[in-house]
Amino acid sequence: MLIDKQLLNLLVCPVTKTPLQLDRDKQELVSTAAKLAYPVREGIPVMLEDEARAISQDEFEYWHAKK
Repeated sequence: MLIDKQLLNLLVCPVTKTPLQLDRDKQELVSTAAKLAYPVREGIPVMLEDEARAISQDEFEYWHAKK
């Protein structure tokens, strides 16, 4: 999965309007502010709240620490 760094810098969480972090292993964009992970399918971010999954507390702490 390749997401252009410039694109990643432009994308924000549609719920909170905050920056996202790329999880390459799970192919997701993570919003710690909303505690949601948006899928990236075939290199295309799916930025719909209905398509996002809630992240666990452990995931939240991991990504929050990486900021």
